[in-house]
Amino acid sequence: MAFIGTLRSKMGTWVVVFVFVAISAFILGDLFSSNSFLFEDDSVGEIAGIKVSLKEYQLAVQEREANYMLYFNRQPTDRDMPTLREQAWEILILRHAIERQFEKVGVKVSDDELVDMISGKNISEGIKSSFVNQATGQFDRAMLANYISSIKNLPVTAPERIQWEVFQRDLKPSRERLKYENLLIKSVYVTNAEAEREYRNISDVAEIKYLYVPFFSISDTAVQVTDADLRAYYNKNKDRYKSEFTRSMKYVSFPVEASADDSLAFREELTRLVSALRAAEDDSVFAAINSDNSNEAYVRYTRANFPSFVSINDLKVGEVIGPFLDNNTYKIVKVSEIGKDTTFSARASHILIRWDDESEASKLAAREKARNILKDIKAGADFTEKAREFGTDGTASRGGDLGWFSSGAMVKPFETAVFSATKKGVLNDVVETDFGYHIIDVTELKDNSFYALAVIEREILPSDASINNAIRKAERFASELKGVDNFVQRATQEGLTPVDLKSIKPSERRIGSLGEARQIVQWLFRDGGTGKVSQVFDLQDQYAVVVMTEETEEGFKTLDQVKDEITPLVKNELKGKRITEKLNSLQGSLDEIAAAFGKDATVYTNNSLRLNANNLASAGFDPATVGKAFSLQSGQRSKAFAGENGVIIIEQQNFTAAPSLPDYGMYKSSLQQAGISRNTMSIADAIKLDASIEDKRYRFY
Repeated sequence: MAFIGTLRSKMGTWVVVFVFVAISAFILGDLFSSNSFLFEDDSVGEIAGIKVSLKEYQLAVQEREANYMLYFNRQPTDRDMPTLREQAWEILILRHAIERQFEKVGVKVSDDELVDMISGKNISEGIKSSFVNQATGQFDRAMLANYISSIKNLPVTAPERIQWEVFQRDLKPSRERLKYENLLIKSVYVTNAEAEREYRNISDVAEIKYLYVPFFSISDTAVQVTDADLRAYYNKNKDRYKSEFTRSMKYVSFPVEASADDSLAFREELTRLVSALRAAEDDSVFAAINSDNSNEAYVRYTRANFPSFVSINDLKVGEVIGPFLDNNTYKIVKVSEIGKDTTFSARASHILIRWDDESEASKLAAREKARNILKDIKAGADFTEKAREFGTDGTASRGGDLGWFSSGAMVKPFETAVFSATKKGVLNDVVETDFGYHIIDVTELKDNSFYALAVIEREILPSDASINNAIRKAERFASELKGVDNFVQRATQEGLTPVDLKSIKPSERRIGSLGEARQIVQWLFRDGGTGKVSQVFDLQDQYAVVVMTEETEEGFKTLDQVKDEITPLVKNELKGKRITEKLNSLQGSLDEIAAAFGKDATVYTNNSLRLNANNLASAGFDPATVGKAFSLQSGQRSKAFAGENGVIIIEQQNFTAAPSLPDYGMYKSSLQQAGISRNTMSIADAIKLDASIEDKRYRFY
């Protein structure tokens, strides 16, 4: 029924992500029976202190599969299953973590409220939007009543009835979630003092003068970083280096590539088909049967979309072209038919000169400019160069070339001018459209020819011999390997470059240039260990061998793990101290101090600095320095201090406070709306964080 289709499009997002599917036991009893499990009941993780068994997770996955089949009337494919498994995990998080929060605050939805949401005074917006009278554009209660009446007459096993029952049952957790979120959203409160502060952050203005010396003015080699320096920085900033449970690895890959012999074999195969294609009575059928790409085996082309792999010049009906190589595919092409169509195509280039506004004076100026450019072109100037210089649309970079286009593709005045041309070349006058004035060069006259081509293609694929050669190389490489150093050493000896991948999460499926490589992630977390070398992995277009390099537990990264990351920061701290000491030893105005320091010190001014700014010219992103500027009194100068990217001395020259307002309601509303948005976006994340979720599904999937 039509409503089911509407449900799919309008309600799909929240149904899929947040709401579990409760399907009648008599329909899915066999599907959910214990006989369907391949593994023993075991833990796949923990949510809010509750261990999730493999059986419970599989039931949730099967619910998603059943729901998928009901909505799409087909079995989910292998490509669909990762998404369904993620949805199942979200459902379990909903049940064990999020719904428990509903209970804690007393959020409930009664049976009477459910009836009210379906057919009472407060009908669900999802239902309202699905039963709209096309004549009035309004929700039609009678349509809803008729639908409910008709759905009850269907057998209990009818997909439409099951979907309606599922939809009704999903209303309750959906409304509970809405109530819960509204409780938190409504807790956002902004005081008048906060509103006034926001106003002043935006409106108060400081005029400053500042001296800036970038850290890079001192060479990296001029400072020596000790282990004590690194340890001190790490201890001070440890919270920046929180970590998830991840593992890292190196890998080498062995691509499965077609050899020269493989390529020759495909060419010879198509060569044998040339005479048969030439003699074929039904080109479309013959090409479709023999081509790797049956969807494009027989196509009617025009000049506007003619393929680049064949030259359109001097084609003859019955002619067979090829075999020839097009990218990684051998092709043979038969010209089946050449004729005339009702649709014309042409090719042109243009230079578009837009007017600044809709006034007559502006249009007149644009037309005059366009005609002067046209005059230069007629006098011998290069059209392409003029298009690059004066063009105002996306074609300017390619010399104004529009390529081939068919009738109806361009605005009427432009199309008429091009299609009316009787010879190639630049038109005598500019053409006005809604976009501006066009200088047009007709590069190909209109043509309504069509060309029917039968195309047989063969993608060059590696033979069994090439595949076996690749796997033998991979197996030979992996044999008797132990440890990371041994792995890297052998790779170097064989001319291979190990790829280093850091911080891989258990849930990842695609890694680096390997693409879809879930089996490697599973090995890494299920069987891997530091220094352990994997077996050979078959990734369809390549084979890979992996060595696990390290493991990071959830918590904080170790100093060794972040050493490379923090070393430049510690160097900047040491540089900052040296620059600060030198600047603080100098006397005079900022300009005099800059001159005494040397060429790396520069003085800047900013006459309109506001507290909500995060950047200073040349100093870059540095909100703390902006705050420092506003902490000074008018005429006061700071000591030299290290900012984000260098050392700064700030002098506040003047401060202008914005006048007080009788009402800061506008700023209060803005802050309140921002707070509501933050709450709305972060509620689920906060609950998940508090639930201490441990995901061990990698052990099975």
